[in-house]
Parts: sequence; structure tokens; C-alpha cells
Amino acid sequence: MNEGQTILMVDDCEDDLSLMRHAFKKAKCDHPLQEVRNGEEAIAYLSGESPFRDRKIFPLPIVVLLDLNMPKKNGYDVLTWVRAQPNLKRLAIFVLTASLRNEDVERGFYLGANSYLHKPSNLETLATMMRCVCDWIQINHFPLIHEEARK
Repeated sequence: MNEGQTILMVDDCEDDLSLMRHAFKKAKCDHPLQEVRNGEEAIAYLSGESPFRDRKIFPLPIVVLLDLNMPKKNGYDVLTWVRAQPNLKRLAIFVLTASLRNEDVERGFYLGANSYLHKPSNLETLATMMRCVCDWIQINHFPLIHEEARK
């Protein structure tokens, strides 16, 4: 049902991004991945600002995998910004972070995260998690994101 929909990974750690790429391959997840390295880039991507203007190259994602602790704007800033955007406020955002602090979990959900996932450090566990995310994307019914946000 949702084949070929893009997943946006927002993380400042190249090692984590590399591990995620491998996990997606191992999980045989066929959703295209886009990557940005901080909250400012995530906001630019989601709003279609330069260098992310071309939605054919940088399509609006079906799910955002969002790290919390990043330079410039952090994951909380991104959550706050997205939920304030009428065209994006229903976008599925999964916090994917190393933090297990209860305060972070509470704050993430308070600001509008749809899920809070702890980043596993090994490839096998991460691949299993990403397979679950991809399977969920396939069976979930998503709200339509306003056409203006897709342009």
C-alpha cells in the first residue's frame, strides 16, 4: 500500500547513519532513504527550502526517524516546528535516539512524537527494528499530507 515512500533519517552521527543504511539493507526495506545531519537541515528538507526544493529528488517522507541530540537545532526543536506547521503536523515522526531518560521520552511524546525508539548498538537488533518499522509503514493508513507541503 505504501511502497516506495521515502523515510527521512535525521542524525548528526555518520557512524549511526552508516549503521542505519546497513540495517535497512539487511532488513530488505525497500523504502528510499533520505538523510540530513541536523535539525536545521531537517526543517529545510521538510519545508522544501534550498537545497531541498525539488520534491522529485527530495520527496516528502512518510516517516521521519529523528535523533534528539544534534547540533544547531535538536530533535525537540524539529518536533516543535513540525507540529506547528498546518501542512505537516500529522507527519509520522519516530524519535530514534540513544537516550533512555524518562524525561526525554515524556518530552518527546509531549511535543508530538508518534513513537520513541531506543537506538540499538548492534546491526542485528537494529535491522530487526527497521524491519518492524518498514512492515508497519506497509500496513498503516496515513493521513493525507496537505498538497502544499508536497510541492
